[in-house]
Amino acid sequence: MSDPVNDGLSVKSLSVLLGGNDILRKVSFDLKPGEVVGLIGPNGAGKSTALKAILDIVQANQGIISIDGNNIKGLGPKERAKRLAYVPQGAPVHWPLTVERIVGLGRTPHLNPWQELGDADQQIIQDVMQVTDCWSMRDRIVTTLSGGERSRVLLARAMAVGAPYLLADEPTASLDPLHQLQVMEIMRKVAAAGVGVLIVMHDLSFALRYCDRLVLLTGGAVLASGTPDEVLTDANLEAAFEVKVSRWDEDGEQFLAPHRVKALS
Repeated sequence: MSDPVNDGLSVKSLSVLLGGNDILRKVSFDLKPGEVVGLIGPNGAGKSTALKAILDIVQANQGIISIDGNNIKGLGPKERAKRLAYVPQGAPVHWPLTVERIVGLGRTPHLNPWQELGDADQQIIQDVMQVTDCWSMRDRIVTTLSGGERSRVLLARAMAVGAPYLLADEPTASLDPLHQLQVMEIMRKVAAAGVGVLIVMHDLSFALRYCDRLVLLTGGAVLASGTPDEVLTDANLEAAFEVKVSRWDEDGEQFLAPHRVKALS
């Protein structure tokens, strides 16, 4: 029998019905420790819903979600919070707290009621803020930040959890090019430390360069899954996005970019 610690995050036959519409239809994929898996697909394909179903923010109508061999329904909220860290897309922050306080909330699952942060917690908070380039604004009130700055703070908060699985919904949205690259490099470093990273993303070039595996959703179902080379074929991209792409190599890295609409070719 395999060691349950290494089983990873497993999603099997996940279906979600919202407002009478099939948002997800029998979607299956898995995430292993130490890898980056990208969820890609056109708008409305169900990518964000898949993350929210894993987190039980959205109720699934069908399917089994397990973490390290344990059905997620058998885990209490605190245990689930320790195992799954979440970076929401464009989440508003209404509390007039400092950046450091917001990031410190990531340690909450590890504390008892009214327990204060210890030295080890404080060190973790400082480390993740430095990695995400937030440390210099630690004393700023989070509601005064730009959207891009706030996105980095929420990433730092998620990383502060120290969970074995990190789920991120378009973490590069609202970021300038430098910080987009920085966030993707951070995701690779997080995975190199043994964390399983699941990212909803739209940038196909980032998906090609930074992900170990991809799951391509369209119409709420899996069109293709596998390595980036296996998924990002011309046929799959035309079927899912109705675009054609250009491909090139630079310094040993592969790149691709959409350059025309299929219907106009």
